[in-house]
Formats: sequence, structure tokens, C-alpha cells
Amino acid sequence: MGTAQQQKTLDVICIGRIALDLYGQQIGARLEDMTTFAKYLGGSSGNVAYGTAVQGLKSGMLARVGDEHMGRFLREELQRAGVDTRFLITDKERLTALVILGVKDQETFPLIFYRENCADMALSPDDIDEDYIASSRAVAVTGTHLSHPNTRAAVLKALEYAQRHGLRRALDIDYRPVLWGLTALGDGETRFVSSERVTRELQEVLHHFDLIVGTEEEFHIAGGSTDTLAALRQVRRVSRATLVCKRGAQGCSVFEGEIPAGWDDVELFSGVRVDVLNVLGAGDAFMSGLLRGYLNDEGWDQACRYANACGALVVSRLGCAPAMPTRTELDDYLLREKSVPRPDKDVRLNHLHRVTTRKQQWPELCVFAFDHRKQLADMAQAAGRDESDIPRLKQLLLRGAREAAAEAGLNNNSGILADTTYGQAALNDITGQGWWIGRPIELPGSRPLRLEHGDIGSQLVGWPLEHVVKCLVFYHPKDSETLRREQETLIGEVYHACCQSGHELLLEVILPESNPDKDERYYAQIVSRFYALGIQPDWWKLPPLSPSGWREIGRIIETHDSYCRGVLILGLDAPEASLKAGFAAAADAPFVKGFAVGRTIFGEPSIKWFRGELKDSQLIAEVKRNFLKLIGYWRIYRPARP
Repeated sequence: MGTAQQQKTLDVICIGRIALDLYGQQIGARLEDMTTFAKYLGGSSGNVAYGTAVQGLKSGMLARVGDEHMGRFLREELQRAGVDTRFLITDKERLTALVILGVKDQETFPLIFYRENCADMALSPDDIDEDYIASSRAVAVTGTHLSHPNTRAAVLKALEYAQRHGLRRALDIDYRPVLWGLTALGDGETRFVSSERVTRELQEVLHHFDLIVGTEEEFHIAGGSTDTLAALRQVRRVSRATLVCKRGAQGCSVFEGEIPAGWDDVELFSGVRVDVLNVLGAGDAFMSGLLRGYLNDEGWDQACRYANACGALVVSRLGCAPAMPTRTELDDYLLREKSVPRPDKDVRLNHLHRVTTRKQQWPELCVFAFDHRKQLADMAQAAGRDESDIPRLKQLLLRGAREAAAEAGLNNNSGILADTTYGQAALNDITGQGWWIGRPIELPGSRPLRLEHGDIGSQLVGWPLEHVVKCLVFYHPKDSETLRREQETLIGEVYHACCQSGHELLLEVILPESNPDKDERYYAQIVSRFYALGIQPDWWKLPPLSPSGWREIGRIIETHDSYCRGVLILGLDAPEASLKAGFAAAADAPFVKGFAVGRTIFGEPSIKWFRGELKDSQLIAEVKRNFLKLIGYWRIYRPARP
């Protein structure tokens, strides 16, 4: 027990609601008329655990989720954000809580809670581990867990341990009348119903807390009065906690001592006014920012700046947890808050949100590219084989890739490029396995650029989010202005579609064969040009360059988008020796993260396979050997990380 008392490995443990949110995507429609929904992490405590983690605090989640797909989703989302989930218990008997939400207008946000016998409301005193509580500097509790005898007992036990070990104890009143049984089951939108029972049950436990946070309506229920200052005085009678009252767009007020007689004597920590899209989740964002300042002892002025800004950012976006700003994003916003009335429209802020919420890091990538369509169709035709054989070939190529990655010990730094035309089965097999997966969208060989399957937005609706959009453009700075503008416009549409859908974009650039002027310095001009157009791809795919060429590309990327994932070196069916030399030239370019090579690996084996000169197992062996050889060349200059 003594060790746990001394070692504070966590900043805050969040105890309370965690649920799956299904957000209707048709803004302005009735919930009855919603046709598609987006799936997010939700629940007030789950949101706060996530929000504090991305604000740089070490947070933990103490709750229950179901032993099913959605419970695993919530766990993985928290883990990706850095939340400690050792005590996020898997409940074998209950399903994960569910909430269905919509945005009708700026005042109407219908939502339905599905919480009958759900996992997080089964939290019991037996789930509360004293050593775990003692490992944190604070606990943050949601008021919903005070509404049921079992969860209430669990919360009180956690608060007892927290007091014993000197933790700060925070309460977000989080009043939802439906969760206290005060409204019809389908009325999750109502925020206030007066109830003497709820007021009494809240006041019985308020003395346990050092910090109590709520809206004016939430303090109305806690204090038993619809006069806010009178309610705050009633709360003060039973608790010496610091009270933080959220006052909507105005900001918030902090009460550390006695409650003043009138509002003229109350300091207001002003918020930034923004256009409201969705108020759902704003309170959890506020709490996340407040806890950052509170637990870092930055003073109430700074804590409220964080809190108000977090709330302002979230109300301008759809979703709760995914709308939470990261520390980098919030700090940038606070430097510019007066000049950003529409955070949802601010290019820099939206880019920071996009790039600082990425779910997986790729310090290096060895990618086997077999997204080729025309080349394989030509191979099949030359060998007298039907195109229907190509999908089976691609599954065999995937097997070779997997075996090579396993033997090389790539440890989740392996990837493929595969198409939907012939490679859909291969894509289905590898999706969800921790690989980097790219998919082409260009019509093979098109110049000007055309998309193979039409409008990019309608395509991405059906793509797994982990799939990276790969777009190859044949581009030369000396192309006619008409051709350049046409290609740039389409790439811009692709980029903005990816920003909207959340998919990453890999932009592959190759100088066209039709222009014999192939000076490598054109690549720096091209990269600069796309950045000047506001196009910031997550990845670049470029041919091998000289060391000086890579230095110039690196300078451009660092200047325009230091959050760029990096560059992959393409192969262009080059001999192995040429690729090895290309890897050597990029040895000192840290933003070159790896390679994406295809025909050098699969070309000859595939021709032999189509001709019947190789059996399936022999094809796999040759592809594996070729891929391993390239991985070996890469590691000569980039030794494998431990």
C-alpha cells in the first residue's frame, strides 16, 4: 500500500459513463429521418478521459464495457489517445451503453440513451481497487453514477480511497433527468427537471469533493433552487469545494469562498463566441480543459481559458470525443482566439486537429505495391490468361508480403498498396490487421488526371477509415497552364474530400514520359506548388532523388507542414541495384520513411505464374524473397528499430 501511496503514475482517474455514440450525419433532419450515423466514443466520463489525455494529462478510465465489438472499440479508442484502461473492466453479462444523437438546429439536439442494464451502470464497489486509486493525483466522477445504488456505492468507495491517499476529487454534476428516471425514456434531450429527491441525494455526497462543476441548471438541481446564486449558496452549505459554474457563451465563474449576494460581485471568465453547430460534448470538453489547468496548478484564470476554449471548439464540430482539441491545437487556438470566430472554418486549426489526432504512428514503412491494374492485365493477356485470374494472383502476392514482413520482423511497419479492381479480396483480408493500406483512385495512365471510379466523395463513404487514398498524377511544371490547372483542381477536390472523411492522402508525383526534361529539381517545385495551393497530403510518394534533392524536399516540407507523415520512395520497375542506390541517397533524410515498390518485387514472378512456369507456392516464395531483399537494402541505411 505504501508504494502505491508514493507513486503517482496517473494525473486523473475518470469514473462514470462511457458509451457508444451514434451521431446522425444529416444536419437539420429529425432523428426519425436520419439515414446514416457516425460511430464515436462517448459518455461523459469516457469523453473526459479522452479529452484530458489529448490535453497531455495521464488519465485512466475506471468503468465497464461489454464483451463485444463496441466495447472493444471504446477500449481501443481510449488506448490510442493514451488513456490507461487497466481498470476498464470487460463485463461478460451486459452490453456496452449506446446513445443515438442528432443535430436538428442550434437549439435542438435530440438524443436517446440506451442504458437498460448496460455495462457501465454495473460498476460495483468490488471494482474499486485501492492501489489503483492511490496511483493517481485525482479522481473525476460523473453525477450519473450517483443515481443508482450500486454505482453510487462504487463512487463512494473510490472517494473514500481518494481522501485516504490525498487525491483531489472532482465532480461533474452532468445532470440528465432521463437517467434519474424523471422523464420518458425517449426524452434524453431535456436538461432540467426539478426533483427534491435528486437534490437530496446529490447534497448527501457533495462534501466529498474539492471541485464541483456544472451549468447553471445543474447547480439548480444540486442546490434545489432555480435562482442560480441561491442554489450555489445551498451547495456551499454542504460543501467547501471550489464551484465552477458554466454560463454558456458568456464563459464561467469560479466560487472558492462564500457566494456573493449579486452577479455584479461575481467575476466572469469570458469565453470566445463561436457559431454553434452542436452543444453535445461541450461540457465534457470544458471539464477536460479545466482539469488540465487545475491539476497543473496554473491558476483559475488559465484553467478557465483552457476550459472555455475547449468548449468553444467542440460546439463548432460534430461529435464529442473526436471533436476534442489536442494540446497542440488548443494552444494554437488560444494564441489566435480573437481572430478565429469560426474554428470549424479555420484552415490552420482544422489541419492541426487532423494531424494531431492520428491514430497510429509509422516511424518506418516497407510497402509492397501491387495496386497495378493495366500492367497486370497486359501480362495476363500476353500469357493467354483471363483477367479473372488477377484477383487470385493478388491474394498470393499478399501471402508473400505477409510472410516477408513476419520473417523481417517489421513489427507493424509493413504495408501494401492494392486496388479494388482486382485486389478487393486482398484488401478485405489485410484490413484490421495493423498494416498500412493504400488504395489507388486514379484511372491508370490518365493525363490529365481522371478518377477510376468517379466522384471521390461517393467513393470514400464505403472505405474503411484506415485505408489511405493514393492518387498518382503525371505532372510537370512546364505543362500548359490549362493542363496544370485541371489536374490541380481535381487533386484539390481529392484532398478536401479526405479532410472531410478523415482518410489520409498519399500524393504520388511522377514526371510524365511525354516530356524528356526530367531534372529532379522539378520535384521540389511541384511539392512547393501543391503546398501553395493549400494541399497538404499526409504522405508523398516520389522517385529516388540525390542527397541534395532530398534536402531541398525536406526543407520545403518542414516549412509548409512539419506534421507531414513523410515520403515513400517509389520503384518504377527499377532494378534492385538502382533502388539500393536510391535508399543510400535518402539515408540522411529523416522524413523519408520507407519505400513503396511493386514491379521490382512481383514483375518476373507474376509473368512466370501467368505462363504456368511457377506454382502458387513458388510464386509466393519468389515474391517473399524479392521483398525481403528490398527490406534488407533499406535496413543497410536505416537499421531496424528495436
